[in-house]
This record gives sequence, C-alpha cells and structure tokens, in this order.
Amino acid sequence: MKTVPLCGYSDRLSGRPGDVLNFMVSANSEIPKGETVTARVFRSISADPNPAGQGVVEENCDNICPPITFPAREQPFYPGSYAETSAPLSVTAEQELEISARFFPTLPGSKAQTIISADGLALGLNENGHVSFTCNDTVTTLDGPVKARHWYEATARIEATGVVNLTLCHLQSGQELSATGQMEGEIEINGTLLIAAADQSGVKGTHFEGKIEAPILKADGELVAAWDFAAEIPSHIVPALSGPDLTLVNQPARAMTGSKWDASEMNWQHRPDHYAAIHFHSDDIYDFSWDSNFSMTIPDGMPSGVYVMRLSCQGYEDAMPFFVCAPKGEPKAKLCVLVSTFTYAIYGNHARPDYVPAWQDRIRDWSAYPYNPAEYTEYGLSTYNYHRDGAGICHASHRRPLFNLRPGYFTFGSATCSGLRHFQADSHLISWLHAKGIPYDIVTDEELHNEGVAAISGYTTLCTGSHPEYHTKETLDALTDFRDQGGALNYLGGNGFYWRITRHPETPSLLEIRRAEDGLRAWASEPGEYYSAFDGSYGGLWRRNNRPPQQLVGIGFTAQGTFTGMPYKRVNHSEEFAWLFEGIEGDTFGDFGFSGNGAAGFELDRIDPHLDGGWNPTILAQSYDREKAFMLVPEEQLTHLTNLSGGPEDDARRADMVYFTVPGGGSVFSVGSITFCGSLPWNNFDNNVSQLLFNLLNRQVGPL
Repeated sequence: MKTVPLCGYSDRLSGRPGDVLNFMVSANSEIPKGETVTARVFRSISADPNPAGQGVVEENCDNICPPITFPAREQPFYPGSYAETSAPLSVTAEQELEISARFFPTLPGSKAQTIISADGLALGLNENGHVSFTCNDTVTTLDGPVKARHWYEATARIEATGVVNLTLCHLQSGQELSATGQMEGEIEINGTLLIAAADQSGVKGTHFEGKIEAPILKADGELVAAWDFAAEIPSHIVPALSGPDLTLVNQPARAMTGSKWDASEMNWQHRPDHYAAIHFHSDDIYDFSWDSNFSMTIPDGMPSGVYVMRLSCQGYEDAMPFFVCAPKGEPKAKLCVLVSTFTYAIYGNHARPDYVPAWQDRIRDWSAYPYNPAEYTEYGLSTYNYHRDGAGICHASHRRPLFNLRPGYFTFGSATCSGLRHFQADSHLISWLHAKGIPYDIVTDEELHNEGVAAISGYTTLCTGSHPEYHTKETLDALTDFRDQGGALNYLGGNGFYWRITRHPETPSLLEIRRAEDGLRAWASEPGEYYSAFDGSYGGLWRRNNRPPQQLVGIGFTAQGTFTGMPYKRVNHSEEFAWLFEGIEGDTFGDFGFSGNGAAGFELDRIDPHLDGGWNPTILAQSYDREKAFMLVPEEQLTHLTNLSGGPEDDARRADMVYFTVPGGGSVFSVGSITFCGSLPWNNFDNNVSQLLFNLLNRQVGPL
C-alpha cells in the first residue's frame, strides 16, 4: 500500500474555546520509529500557493498554543467494508451444517471474494468468479462463473459423512448448478462469523464486491444465526433474527435494492423487504480509527479564525486545518464567515480524472502541497469518485487524512490561474478580510447544524465562501431564520445550497449523499436507491425537495464551464444602489482573478421567478457566456432546443449579482459565481471587486 511519509487528521474540524481536539498521526517507514515529531499551531491567512499572489501565509501561534512533541510511529489503516458478529459462535452439528446467502456480485472474476466466513469455513467466489466453498482446507467449486449484477442464492451443506453439497440458484431464471466434495474433521464453528470478508491473520481480506442479503447458518436443521438486512437500516448494528447481532465496519451502503425489489416502491421505508441488501466494497473506508497522538484544548481567548496544526519531522510536513469559533453566544465581531466543512468533507480526497503526474512540476515550482488523492487511492476517495465496482461513493467523512484539505493544495494543475477550490479558494476571502482589517468570527456547518440559528444569531452579517454546496435541512433552516430575523446574508459563491445530505444518527461525522434523478452529477444513484439510509429522506437536489437555492438567496445554479472566468457588467444604475458601486469606474468589473482569471466563472447562478418564493431580487450586474464555453445544468434543460427559462439558452447561461430584502429587515446579496472571491486579492487587494465587497460590508457592519 502506497502511503505518505507523515500525515494525520483530527476527530473534529471545529470547536470553541474549552473544546478538546484530538489529533491522530502516522509516520511511515521513511521516518524511523521514535523520531521526534513537532506539532505547532499556525493561523491560516492564505492557503493559495501561487507565487503571483501572496503565497501561503500563516501566523505562528506559539504564544497561544505552545509546540507539542511526540514520537513518530506508523499507524495502519484497513479499507474494505464487512460485518462481524458481536460475539463468537460456538456451533457443533451432529448431522448437517448449512450456510446460505443471496448475493449480487458487481466485480466477479477480479479476485477471490468472501460472502460468509467463520473458523475455517468460507463461502464465496474464487479468482475466476466461480462460487466455491472452503471447509477445513477442502475446496468445492462450481463450474462456470457468475455474472455481474445478477441475483443468486448459494447454499453449502456439510453432512456428518463429510460430504459437501454446494448449490447455486440464479434467482431470475431459476437455473441451478451443483457440485459435491468431501471433507475431513468435525462439523463445527468456534469463532467470529464475518460477512463480506475473511480473517487473514488478524487482518480482514478477500472483501466482497457487491450486495449480500439474508445470510443464514443452520445446524441439524435448526436456525443458529440469521439476519434480515432490512432491519434497523439507519444503524451500524444489524439485529439478529437468531444468534449474535452484526456490527458493520467501514460503512457499507444500506437501503439498497434487494432480490425482491420490483420497482413497485421507491422508498425503502414503505417496503423494507425489497431493500434487504447491503452493498459492500473492498475500498469502503469511514474512520481510520488511529490512536490519538496528542490532544489540544482550545485556549480561552483564542481568536476565532482558520488554523492549521502543522507537523514536521526529518524534513517531512503535514498541516491539518481546524476552525475556531467564538464562545457560544459571545460573538467578537459583527461579521461571521460560514466555513463549508460539510462540502469540504463531501469532496474530501477527490481524485480528478484529469490529474497527470506532470502537475508535480508546478507543485515543486510553487512549493505547493505535494500529495494528490489520484496517487493515493487507498486513503479513500470522495463522493465525486467511484468504487472499484463502478458504484458511486455515497459516504464521506473527515476522520481520515484529506489531501485536498491542506494549505497549498491546488485542484486544477493545468489551469492558467491558481486552480483552487473549496478550503484553499475560500482563503481568498479570509486573506482579504485580514488585508482590509475587517474583524470577523468563524462558524462552520457543524455548529450551524447542531445549534441552528443560535450559532449565528448574534451577528449582523454572514458571508459564505466560494462554494457552500452541500447542506442538511438543519443548516438551511438556520440560514433562513438568520435572514428572516434581520440578518444580512451574503452569498459570495456559486452552485450553493444545491445537494441535500444527511448525517448518520450514531456517528455524525459520517455524511451520506444520494444523487437522485437530476442535477449535475459525478454519478447517478441506481433506480430505487434515492432515499437516504440515514434518515429516510429523499436525496438529490434541494430543488427537488422543494427548497431551491432561489428561495434562500435569490439565485440558483444554472450553468457550468471549464475553470475560466469573465467580468461582470453593471446593469443597475439607480440611486438606491449607488453606494454599492462607489469608487468603481465604468460598468465592467472583475475581468481578473486568481480563480479562473475572472470574477464570474466556472459555475454560475441566476434568478428564476418561478423558484424564488416571490422575493423579486434586483439584478445589479450580470455576466453572460458569450463564447459558449458553458453548458446548462441538466435540471434546466428540456430538449436540445428548449430549456426551463423559456428563452434562448444563451440568455440562461449567465451569472446574476442580486440584492433583495425580506420582511423583518433581513437582506441578501448574492454574486452568482464560484470564482468571485478569487478576484479579491488581485493587485494586492486593490481592485474594483475588492471595492465592491468593501462597500457592502462597510454599510452592513461599518463604518470600516
């Protein structure tokens, strides 16, 4: 397994003074065991490594958080999901032992795979995709491989004479195969039973790729152990029909269509027996479960902001970001910046298909973060990637090293700009606030979800970053309440408030996305698998859940292009908004930037009167795709000639910068572009986009 020399993660991404953060670190064999690792806290000002700008800027915080040292050690991690019994089995059969399960292989013939295993018994597929049964080192194998994406039922029976009967039934056609073998020894099981894996000297291996349903173990005709995978779907525990319960490891996918599913019901809650399958993968990973190397209590008085725990040992480094919020109910500034940690986790370790090793040349030239998820896939990929069997990855977690959540990481290695997204792109706003001397506090999606509007109610103004894309119902409710209770909500990005996600009820650091029916997607959920296993809610776009972004911020995702940007053109010249454009010459602004080389780019949002809830936002400026470099998102398209706007497609591919107020005194300012914040640091923060945002905040939280 290819590993990086020094890396780590924290058990939580944010906290307030008094909260404890635990840091888990591993050093591979390139660093001798026991060497001293030093951990220091730095305040992150800029995470953009581009030497044409500020570069990575951090402030040493030794005076607040003294350095910590600890000995280097390697901590292993083990991808692959499976289930194991909560207690060992002790079974002796006098006449017959029977093991059976239904299964739906998705990658047969790629390697040996286990369906059920326990104490020398294993039912599974061999490396050629043939069903086989191993008992006391005796292997019985069926002729002919199974087919991918077909439902089967396999049964192995061991008689007192040692005769092994192995049968396979193709559930759609009813066709059967059988084989017999002969074993020696007692018919017994003493140990833990595993589903979808086998124990190999203490490490789980031969992981199954595909769905498994209804595993059963019988002794002398009596049920010894059995499980209904439709039971307690939101839980990590599968209660037993007989025998010990099962514990799920590395979060396989639940609420999956099973062998009985016939499309008569799309919601697993209405026909659980149609969703009695679990989809296992050899590359599932949730929590690395490393031991903590050290802890940090956030000191009283530590300013709210973006920080990194920077590790160093023998010339190797890592930097783990964390976010410090103000004490609850005690804001230290009028302005709050929302850090989109849910979106960061959903994109965590996104291995882009366009990555090429030649990107390392720019990485060396810029002294940028050197490790890319495309080269370290074993660390677990993002929900923008696929499992090895072609299924979309629907779970995300920050409890593992996330390479793209690092200062100096860039997403687009061949871009003619900084090529940043997410954490690094959001640092353009953070560095601008520092350059302008504007006080601010931080709040993350975590606090917003857990505390609701109380997490932000003490602030006059809230600004998002460049891409607040993924939200729970709770975070949207909090932002809506903030706006409706008189807050100024500034949406400084594009493609925001787009996808619905859910959090696991037992382990909230685990997120789930179901990419149902519509939207600009990296992959599509299988038919019948649109409802979240975690809470049963319909997945996909918030627009399809009757909460389009336009209802909250006046605009919503309309078009995506390559990582390029364009300028805005001012279209509103009324006296009502003269204050916003004060100091800006001419109508064109933002024809520059470290993101896409322009303030309006990559992903664009526009108004839609059918979706905005009647807010009637005022369009202040617009940017049109005149070069046809953008495409409408799928939910906007009807045919190759028509779209939902009712007008020409050229008119719909645009960014709208808007402003509106709501009853109660709240207001919304939205820029309609994912690259807007990338223009703020241009020319040492002296430019017309910078001036426009300064004018806005000067009115909302000023005078500045």
